[in-house]
Amino acid sequence: MAITTYSFFGKVAEIVGRLTALQEDCASAEVHRRMAEIYGEREGTRRMTNMVLQSQASCGTLERTMNGKRLARVPKTKVSEPKLIAWLVEACIRYSERPISVATLASNPIMFPFEMNGMVLYALSTSSAVGVRATGGRDEVAHLRNDV
Repeated sequence: MAITTYSFFGKVAEIVGRLTALQEDCASAEVHRRMAEIYGEREGTRRMTNMVLQSQASCGTLERTMNGKRLARVPKTKVSEPKLIAWLVEACIRYSERPISVATLASNPIMFPFEMNGMVLYALSTSSAVGVRATGGRDEVAHLRNDV
């Protein structure tokens, strides 16, 4: 819910997801640098980024090591309940403000703390908020039903 309600929280989560995608950890200074590029080099930006990182660590989605200088991924939370999968996909769409390819959902940086099983299409077919449509070829995108 935080990623859809607070765009700053979502942006930090996206950056952490991107930076930790190839390696399992990254420097917190790199997250701060990228946030400063977006929101400006202000003390408030640094402080709020630290608060979001601490919230993520408290929620168990990442681990702060070396006195908070490194951010490490923790094992992903497996999500198999169709309603939860649909809810996570809806949050991801609301954050990005555009439809998202179903094929790339699992690798979307914002979804880094979660691992969805192969039931994504089934979960979305049962959702009243999220729909799936073909965009040509074999690509399918998840979208908010009220945006059709």
